[in-house]
Amino acid sequence: MAYENLRFEVALGVATITIAREKVLNALDARTLDELAAALRDVADLRGALITGAGEKAFVAGADISSLAANAGSATGAAAGLETARRGQALFRKLETCPRPIIACVNGFALGGGLELALACHFRYATRNAKLGLPEVKLGLIPGYGGTQRLPRTVGRGRALELILSGEPVDAERALRIGLVNELFESKDAMLEHARKTIATIASRGPLAIAAAIDAVDRGLDATIEAGLAIEAEAFAAVCATQDAREGTRAFLEKRPAAFKGA
Repeated sequence: MAYENLRFEVALGVATITIAREKVLNALDARTLDELAAALRDVADLRGALITGAGEKAFVAGADISSLAANAGSATGAAAGLETARRGQALFRKLETCPRPIIACVNGFALGGGLELALACHFRYATRNAKLGLPEVKLGLIPGYGGTQRLPRTVGRGRALELILSGEPVDAERALRIGLVNELFESKDAMLEHARKTIATIASRGPLAIAAAIDAVDRGLDATIEAGLAIEAEAFAAVCATQDAREGTRAFLEKRPAAFKGA
């Protein structure tokens, strides 16, 4: 599709997806969600992707509130809210389970739907000016794109409830301390460069193994340890039968770089 609200650029097999609605701090509206869905389909054929926001002020400062405000306080509002939540959740779930690595590169504000977008990525980098939070309770709402589920899984129940119930953001330093982001950078350019190098490193590994690892972590995260170990064993067995495993193990023994084919 033709992109209006985001930029989709590819270099060396890595996509840079930039939410480009700088005048509204890159807020997510229906059109932007549709474009993100299309971009994700394109990522499936690449080595991976990073997601960032246009400009220096915001990654994504939230979701589009106007449509909810028009119907709030009525049965129509409930129906609209359910549709909105399910739409965003479905998209972010596809992002979360993408077999290619996707890194959120948080520059500036990542609030509401913006933080929920970042949480759905496989991991997160941030600049030191970043502010991350879920302020929905200030509007009489709660997070609806997965924030109540992914944030506790990322930083723990107590810290997640503190952020969700207060609606107050955390700065980049605290986000790093509590495990909300993986690493901080002095500038957006430095962050993007590092993210691209990280994806290139991941892409040099066995692609079937990368996809299997993402799937095993995702499915095992909420399972019992016994069920999780069973998931891991099945995935391990499956990759052991691939030509990539044959190539990778032989390359290791022969002390040469592996030439993975994704088969």
